[in-house]
Amino acid sequence: MTPLTPFGSRLRAAMDTHGPLCAGIDPHAALLSSWGLNDDIDGLARFAATCVDAFAGTVACVKPQSAFFERFGSAGVAVLERTLSDLREAGTLTILDVKRGDIGSTMGGYAQAYLGPDSPLRADAITVSPYLGYGSLRPALDLAAQEGRGVFVLALTSNPEGASVQHARGGAGDESVAGSVVAGVTADNAEAAAQGRLGSVGMVVGATIGSAVSDLGLDLAAANAPLLAPGVGAQGATAADLRTVFGPALGNVLASSSRDVLSAGPGAGELRERARRVAADVRAMLGA
Repeated sequence: MTPLTPFGSRLRAAMDTHGPLCAGIDPHAALLSSWGLNDDIDGLARFAATCVDAFAGTVACVKPQSAFFERFGSAGVAVLERTLSDLREAGTLTILDVKRGDIGSTMGGYAQAYLGPDSPLRADAITVSPYLGYGSLRPALDLAAQEGRGVFVLALTSNPEGASVQHARGGAGDESVAGSVVAGVTADNAEAAAQGRLGSVGMVVGATIGSAVSDLGLDLAAANAPLLAPGVGAQGATAADLRTVFGPALGNVLASSSRDVLSAGPGAGELRERARRVAADVRAMLGA
């Protein structure tokens, strides 16, 4: 059997080729309306197909938000399956934004659903929630490694409520919750780091969280992780913000943009051009 190329290596190559941008597919009701589409399964299917046409072969990766497909029930999930399949056939990497997190066999079930080799919902990587403990993610981490796929662990998110959990410490001098996530990711990426390649276990770190990384004493560069960074574009993170948040880990940042790129729709050509411009802007901001 041909050895699987690790997700981190494939992502690095895609970022080098297309720029460090992950384009979101977020078909919420307001966006469908702004595109002149009905908020129904036909509108969803047309929206998703337009995004595939625009983004395939254009950006480093594409991130469908599962919730906006799931809200239509089984028919919506079928559209998601088709979207992932079309992007896979086009050779464009996908990160499925599902933020699953559970324990034991249940986490294993989620892992099989989104990372298993025969699942119609398989993606190149998924987002996961570590708030039942980093170790609870092991079924997904192990299956991803086995299949050459990736996992992005929520670490420091930009929503106001996140800090109450992520910055919390058990007591004086104890490691923060975010610190335990970074430590787990660092350990899982150690072999890749020793081999001089980008790890396949990434983290979600908001581009607008200010000095949180340094305040918590975290070393993102040592984690050797791809860093999925919401907040670039419509949410207004600047080049200075990115330097403050990511510091020496800037080269591993994958900016996530949904609203900024999708606002150029409904034409596939306009979407494609906006994605290319945003990718170029992000590359310049990161000094990549």
